[in-house]
Amino acid sequence: MMSPARYLTGITTTGTPHLGNYVGAIRPSVQASRRPGTENFYFLADYHALIKCDEPERIQRSTMEIAACWLAAGLDPDQVFFYRQSDIPEVTELTWMLTCVTGKGILNRAHAYKAQVDRNTAASVDVDTDVTAGLFMYPVLMAADILLYKAHKIPVGRDQIQHIEMARDMAQSFNHLYGEHLVLPEAAIDESVATLPGLDGRKMSKSYDNTIALFGAREQVKKQIFSIVTDSRAPGEPKDVEGSSLFQIYQAFASEEETAGLRRAYAEGIAWGDAKQLLFERIDREIGPMRERYQHLVAHPSELEDILQAGAAKARGRATPLMAELRHAVGLRNLGAQAGAAKKAKAKTAGPSFKQYREADGRFYFKLVDAQGRVLLQSKGFASPKEAGECVARLKATPESLDAGQFESLDGAGMAEVQAALRELTATGN
Repeated sequence: MMSPARYLTGITTTGTPHLGNYVGAIRPSVQASRRPGTENFYFLADYHALIKCDEPERIQRSTMEIAACWLAAGLDPDQVFFYRQSDIPEVTELTWMLTCVTGKGILNRAHAYKAQVDRNTAASVDVDTDVTAGLFMYPVLMAADILLYKAHKIPVGRDQIQHIEMARDMAQSFNHLYGEHLVLPEAAIDESVATLPGLDGRKMSKSYDNTIALFGAREQVKKQIFSIVTDSRAPGEPKDVEGSSLFQIYQAFASEEETAGLRRAYAEGIAWGDAKQLLFERIDREIGPMRERYQHLVAHPSELEDILQAGAAKARGRATPLMAELRHAVGLRNLGAQAGAAKKAKAKTAGPSFKQYREADGRFYFKLVDAQGRVLLQSKGFASPKEAGECVARLKATPESLDAGQFESLDGAGMAEVQAALRELTATGN
């Protein structure tokens, strides 16, 4: 039976979720958690919060509010892995292991680090001003979050693809040195996720102070909606939906039929006050029923803590066995174990395996080796780790697809042996 696809999502605990966070992240995450044939991991990235926030009370408050938001929006902790990052000690242990196989050159290219260097250069100050080791190393922590659970798909925006590629590089480096232990993740881009405009027409963001509260009091939310900037067209004058923040926010909540109705109302000259009232009522119809659950959880933080502790125990059920495997792989072993017994067990279980790696030419390669380490198959270079991984997956799935012309070292006489090794790999599920 095929194992379920594993998806992983995290949110940094530095602020209070607003309506844009709900539409762009929380709502689609909750909907995705109900996909059949998947395992879903959701975590509160409080270690990541330490990189950008030095206010302990703010981090604690944000952790509580974000957890309550997700649960109030319908996330079922019994059906997913829902946990706080700092409750999983294995994540920091894996971070260190990955640090030891990750080249500094890879981290030099990280967007956040480069952006700070560019700001420092523009300000004519030392390039490392305000660059902490945490900022520089956080792609490694992010990779550990992903690799610890052998996640297959990571839902991200296009600006986050680099981090997934870096996680793949780190996994490949580790696997090349110590064997095939880590799964190479892939970015899952959802082009349909909406980005809401804020009160002033710019992207809704705390940085612009133009947000609409997600679970604020009804009167607070209404006041914010009625402060959305509109043009000066009077009641009765036709209004444009193009570029209208009010219309875009309404569309993110309404059905196609409801959206078409507001479009007609714009053309017929609806008054801005009436349009804002329609928007408030439509949002409140979706968010209102969740508000009571949110307020209850915030008022009873011990309930949230119990849920997160149960989620941590569930997540560690996956993380702890993998870390035991990785500790053994790198040589952090029980000295009381008999080497002879270990060698015997290894000889008994050893079989063919793929080794993926990156060469100095910047291209990605793989090779198939037998139990004795003899190379059976050597690939040509690929432009990306994804292309190399896809080729490996094809060979595992259909050994008959092997084409000697596609590889650097494989002759006709060895074709049968290589295909036999591939079939053995397929049969054992390695």
